[in-house]
Amino acid sequence: MNTKFFLKLVSLILCTCSSIIVFGQDIVQIAKNDGTVNFDGVPDEAFWQKARQFELIMHIPNFEAAPSEDTKTYISYDDNFLWVGAFLNYQNPDNIVSTSKKRDEKSKNPDSFGILLDTYDDNENALAFFTMPAGQRIDYAVSNDAQRMPGPPGTATAQNYSWNTFWDVKTARTATGWAVEMRIPFSSLRFQEVNGRVQMGLLINRGVSHNNELDTYPATDPKYGRLAANKPSLAQTIELSGVKSKKPVYVAPYLTTGVEKNNELNEEETAFDSSKDNKLTGGVDIKYSLTSNLTMDLTFNTDFAQVEADDEQVNLTRYALFFPEKRMFFQERSSIFDFKLSGPSKLFYSRRIGLDEDGYPTPILGGARLTGRMGKWDMGFMDMQTQKKNENPSENFGVLRFRRQVINTNSYVGAIMTSRVGADINDSYSYGLDGIFRIFGDDYVEVGVAQTSDPEGTEFSADIENTFYRASWQRRSEVGFAYDLSYAYTGENFDPQVGFLSKYGTKGPRIKLQYGWLPGPESKLFKFSVDGTFYESYRVTDGGLETGMYGPGFNLSTKKGWMVNMDLNYRIEGVDEEFELDDDVVVPADKYETYTSRLTLMSPVSKPLSTTIMMSGGQFYDGNNITATLQPIYNLSASLQLSAYYNYSHVVFSDRNQEMNAHVGRLKFLYMYNTKLSFSSFVQYNSVNDVSVANFRLRYNPKEGNDLYIVYNEIRPTKDYVDNGLEEPKFLNRILQVKYVHTFQL
Repeated sequence: MNTKFFLKLVSLILCTCSSIIVFGQDIVQIAKNDGTVNFDGVPDEAFWQKARQFELIMHIPNFEAAPSEDTKTYISYDDNFLWVGAFLNYQNPDNIVSTSKKRDEKSKNPDSFGILLDTYDDNENALAFFTMPAGQRIDYAVSNDAQRMPGPPGTATAQNYSWNTFWDVKTARTATGWAVEMRIPFSSLRFQEVNGRVQMGLLINRGVSHNNELDTYPATDPKYGRLAANKPSLAQTIELSGVKSKKPVYVAPYLTTGVEKNNELNEEETAFDSSKDNKLTGGVDIKYSLTSNLTMDLTFNTDFAQVEADDEQVNLTRYALFFPEKRMFFQERSSIFDFKLSGPSKLFYSRRIGLDEDGYPTPILGGARLTGRMGKWDMGFMDMQTQKKNENPSENFGVLRFRRQVINTNSYVGAIMTSRVGADINDSYSYGLDGIFRIFGDDYVEVGVAQTSDPEGTEFSADIENTFYRASWQRRSEVGFAYDLSYAYTGENFDPQVGFLSKYGTKGPRIKLQYGWLPGPESKLFKFSVDGTFYESYRVTDGGLETGMYGPGFNLSTKKGWMVNMDLNYRIEGVDEEFELDDDVVVPADKYETYTSRLTLMSPVSKPLSTTIMMSGGQFYDGNNITATLQPIYNLSASLQLSAYYNYSHVVFSDRNQEMNAHVGRLKFLYMYNTKLSFSSFVQYNSVNDVSVANFRLRYNPKEGNDLYIVYNEIRPTKDYVDNGLEEPKFLNRILQVKYVHTFQL
């Protein structure tokens, strides 16, 4: 495919879209309420009798069947809060499952209840507010209409649990089950008021664990996949009148103290140099709502001492690994800055700011971000300044993003600009234009084009070498015939210095065809499908095949919650330059044709003990590889949770007498005294990097915005860390920190 073909395709798409019918639905009115609530977890006051009630319908295991348990749900609002109440009844209350008190619990083991609000009614983004019988707060942000993007597991999820905001929830046990009261301040929501009215999308979810059941309002078709009940495009539009804009100022100063010790191998690798640093620092974050739909965040001397360590991984590819953003400052409305390239690649990747290439922190002097809506435009602006540290220069990072709805409620066009200006490096700039268009039914077309400045950072060029473009056509359904047809081109000089790019200088198509079935209420199977993949990536420099992957797949899930995924692949790898898997194993430049298979088995996540098992094996370049992964999660009680991860890869190249055994282990322990006080430990081992990493964290969170953290981190070398006979120290890095944050509302 060449540039002329791409432009013709874009023209055809826009012409097709010009005749699209606008999708719409009825609007449910929510009445304002002047009553009072005794906020105790039981919605039994007169206030709730005036609230709007909603009837749930079964989502899984039998779509549109009557729920197995009775639910009474109420929604109303006053001048300050959106109020949500519910009675979660059971035929036998002994069936209540309550196995966690964890803030932002992700497992589906306990019973649950919550709502999602598409606060701009844009059919693409939503904020989720959930709880479980223990009364913990669970909030997350949904982006991209809960549509997971291509890429390795964990690289492109549509649910961001790192997002938090100010709200409250209480629960209580009743004679027939449990009850919920939520109060969500309007000052914590971003919305647009038109003629005194505010429209939002609403989804209500109730999880009934003992039946592996999810009930929703409105009915959400499971043909849209695992996250169908989170899709803003399926939400019911509700309307509120007379909502007054609240514009509080949140000022959150912090203080951090501690000590850090390091043992670093010198350049000659003849000795370890020791150092000690006593830390005492502070800073402040400020959040100000300029309007009900526009928020300014300011940060000074930003600190992320409390953030959990990245997961250790083993890289058996030629390409960079993707790590998710966990730092709080970058979370709110983070989806607005998304500009997709191909796979997990992005034009803007916030981990470029304040972290070096190895993931170690670089001090952030300060910055500002502005997010929200201006008229019909969603907008995001960010500017951050880092401090010089060792070999890393002081740099300024900037991004400006605009998007707006066009044609219908599921279609958008947008633009983005990024900059990276440093004292000791060439400046880098990029810009891009993108669009997503719902053309009919469940069919969507996406297009995007971007350019980066030349390697000297002096100017933009119309040359194709500095350009990226992509186009895709998807049918977003897992029932019946579906497809994902895409083509992407990445110029050899396209280098987004504020983004993440896994593959440089490649082009090629990706085709996935699928047919799926929902067997119906009489079957023990919930869903199954067959698919086929055709993927080719060519180097733009010489036209040689970089990667080719072809093969069938099979997916199955039962109504009890078991899941099985299998695929077979014929692969072609064109390695134009040799690369290392580790210090002793090298893959030479050559063309390799291989056959591989993969099997994934997941037990029901609604059980106290759930497990994921993954196995893959087959030819690997000019050798063989077997990889096995075990990932159990055990909820021993509402106060104690254990989880583990173990990955073993055995790579052997018999003809070259080279062999590699890679072990990655993770063990997490979480003790929850109550929903406010918890202790967690996270221990990891990576045999390839020859290190073990330990993270211990105590958190006291009496209310949102007030936090006390005591954090201990340690990195230890293994006996193979150095191979010259030098004795390894007991640790490479050891740090103990205490951080306190207190938020004031002005």
